[in-house]
Amino acid sequence: MAEVKKIATRDSYGATLRELAAEHPDLVVLDADLSAATRTSMFQSVAPDRFFDCGIAEANMIGVAAGLSTMGMTPFVSSFAMFAAARAFEQILNSIAYPCLNVKIGASHGGISVGEDGASHQCCEDFALMRSLPGMTVICPSDDIEARAAVRAAYEMKGPVYLRFGRLAVPVFHDPDNYTFTIGKGEKITDGNDIAIIATGLEVNEARIAAEHLAEQGISARVLNIHTIKPLDEELILEAARDCGRVITCEEHSVIGGLGEAVCSLLSEKYPVPVRRIGVQDRFACSGPAWDLIHAFGLDAATIEKTAHEMLGR
Repeated sequence: MAEVKKIATRDSYGATLRELAAEHPDLVVLDADLSAATRTSMFQSVAPDRFFDCGIAEANMIGVAAGLSTMGMTPFVSSFAMFAAARAFEQILNSIAYPCLNVKIGASHGGISVGEDGASHQCCEDFALMRSLPGMTVICPSDDIEARAAVRAAYEMKGPVYLRFGRLAVPVFHDPDNYTFTIGKGEKITDGNDIAIIATGLEVNEARIAAEHLAEQGISARVLNIHTIKPLDEELILEAARDCGRVITCEEHSVIGGLGEAVCSLLSEKYPVPVRRIGVQDRFACSGPAWDLIHAFGLDAATIEKTAHEMLGR
């Protein structure tokens, strides 16, 4: 069997910005002294006059981007999620979200798959922070194909967008010839009526693997890819809840404030069913190899499969 191609979505981000540079003269990119890691250096290599390294001053970078957006430019600001979402939160709130400016935030190195960098860099709170801002769109793509499409869609829409990208290379499972990305519309990966697995980011592939294992045991699992955490695809989620009666949510984020909480809020109001949330359980992570952490914190396919069995009483 041929080995599955793996690409980090931060690489997809940089490569797409480089492509967009030639297509859109209004596109500018700002980085906080991390362009090699966020991959915005790819944009810099082709459009150096539209690239601005703001240094380790994320709050100031947000202010600069806000100003540029009022002059007809479309800024993408980039740093690690811990710095882009957490350190600069007040500036995002007051300078971008409150005036609803056309600024895109490309946050790399989200979640515990940052690995050896440790808890100080493993941002598992960014979805919660960005979801709380009125008018902010929140996107977490699952693979290279989806990440590239998400960057283009973010450029095309008007208004603030937060995009989370990963450091870890993840399997590419979408077919570029048969995939359409629409902000606010999730994707049904597999059909099934026994249990629904609702995932985002790198957890989507883990959900796919779990569904394959469950199918071998006679359990039909519906897997939904919710790449847009806000606005949420309520129709797709409610349909899955009605058809399956049980829901598991999966995210590389705290179970507080992220996808799981968004799904629970929706279902508690419109169609209550049992829900189990797989994510980081109200604790800080630690330093270690990325996949070791994913297994240790129960964000892997085996945990999803085990949770499905527990919910089905098997």
